[in-house]
Amino acid sequence: MRDRRKRNVVSWSALFWCTFFLLLLSYLLFTSSRFFSPDTFHPELVHTLPTPLNKALSDDSSLHFRSSLQETVTLPDQALVFLNHPQTVRPFAKEDINCLYFPANSSVPHSWRPPIDVDGEEHLRKQMVRCPLPPPGFTVSIRVRSNAQLQGGHSHRWDLLVYEALVDRDNSTVVFVKGLGLRPERVSNASKFECVYGWDFRKIKYVLRSNVMSIAQEIARCTTPRSVLSNPNRTHDSVKVSIRVKGGGTLNSIARPLLSPGLRTPDRKPHEMCICTMLRNQAQFLKEWVIYHAHIGVRRWFVYDNNSDDDIEDVIASIFSVKHNISRHIWPWIKTQEAGFAHCALRARDSCKWVGFIDVDEFFYLPSGLSLLDVLRNQAKNVSVGEIRVSCHSFGPSGLTQMPPQGVTVGYTCRKATAERHKSIVNPEVLNSTLINVVHHFHLRDGFHYMNLERSEMVINHYKYQVWEVFKEKFYRRVATYVADWQEDQNAGSKDRAPGLGTKAVEPEDWSSRFCEVNDTGLRDVVLQNLTNRRTHLLPWQEEHRRGRRRSRKKKGKHKG
Repeated sequence: MRDRRKRNVVSWSALFWCTFFLLLLSYLLFTSSRFFSPDTFHPELVHTLPTPLNKALSDDSSLHFRSSLQETVTLPDQALVFLNHPQTVRPFAKEDINCLYFPANSSVPHSWRPPIDVDGEEHLRKQMVRCPLPPPGFTVSIRVRSNAQLQGGHSHRWDLLVYEALVDRDNSTVVFVKGLGLRPERVSNASKFECVYGWDFRKIKYVLRSNVMSIAQEIARCTTPRSVLSNPNRTHDSVKVSIRVKGGGTLNSIARPLLSPGLRTPDRKPHEMCICTMLRNQAQFLKEWVIYHAHIGVRRWFVYDNNSDDDIEDVIASIFSVKHNISRHIWPWIKTQEAGFAHCALRARDSCKWVGFIDVDEFFYLPSGLSLLDVLRNQAKNVSVGEIRVSCHSFGPSGLTQMPPQGVTVGYTCRKATAERHKSIVNPEVLNSTLINVVHHFHLRDGFHYMNLERSEMVINHYKYQVWEVFKEKFYRRVATYVADWQEDQNAGSKDRAPGLGTKAVEPEDWSSRFCEVNDTGLRDVVLQNLTNRRTHLLPWQEEHRRGRRRSRKKKGKHKG
């Protein structure tokens, strides 16, 4: 009997060490594998352990498994994986996550890559993982830390999708949708569509239906069911809204109705002038743009980030202050600038009397010497004015071949003679309920009209044709819905394109001297006179850049120490 017990002890011990070495071997094989190139797809096998062992090995796997993978949206150049977080779970860092790639009809991951980025908005308890684009026929999921793989979630195409929704002041749901193919600046026939609310739109008998109140471009306004309004917090975690084409199908949706920030018209708005913009990888220009516009009276900025990967969060954090109230909103949807501006107008409405819609390379300039707020107050004397249109002057490279060290307002001083297009400052309270806009201006409610400002009073300096290093990025993708990308051979004569350029980002030999018809140093002189530090002779954004480099050197020094 004694010998039998001894043999059993030896047997269990051997089994333990055998299991341990197998696990160790799997771990070494996993950690020694290399990431494949970001430019080409080189598959690598992923060695995963059974799920029960994953839980045992992960120090906080119980928290990981409370998070859930909601949906995946495939863009032309990447895949967006959306995670839902309970409040008790800290947001994942980029280092916590790997993107897994699965062959068709397989539950075993074939390969993995690190994410491009991990982003999120804490108040929504959501995170978005930007994964490299899966190869054709593959699907993507994610693994958290010690091989804890998140399950679930449907995959959707970006161009046939209801992607955002919010409940407006009148309790209607504003729905943002791609794929209906509606014409620009036209109100469509709402009776051809209906809104549906539910969890699974494949089971149509289990959804709530409601009327479409209006539909235009890529925005529908729906009657919100009473049961959805009665519990908005729960709704945002579960119930989705979509658009069904009568006689056709229901679009895929990831949109959960979110309450608009301002459900009541405030008695007094804290900001007289705000700005909305949409950008991608423009962080290096943001400080000059914000600091200058703060100097002329802007106090609030809404930045819609369209998949930047240039540390824009750090830049915004470095300049945020009482004078620079900036919020970044994640807006990954491509070719949706008009919808994004409509969304921003609703967000800004409760805190801003006027909202300007301009790009980061556009600067309001007041040749008259009036302040921006003086101009707005003068126009507001006519209560029927709902939009102020400002002409744009397009500046060229001005003989430069490298980015100007003092910024665009000082470096670029030569422009085209005639104004091109306009941009608008709007009163968000008087927008048409359809929210139709064409980037440059909005449609207004009946009884309100726009006013064209004289160029002697205010213009926009649009630093459109900068040095080639900067300008060539415009070939990546245009953000507007109804504007062709420059790689496409369409609308060659459009003012949205650079005259004389084809569909490829090839620098002309005379680029630095193009678009130079009028020497205009007006804004440069104002900036140098009013914003230069008399002691350091630097402009504020140069000083910020210098402080940033010092902080970076200190961090490196501490790290070495």
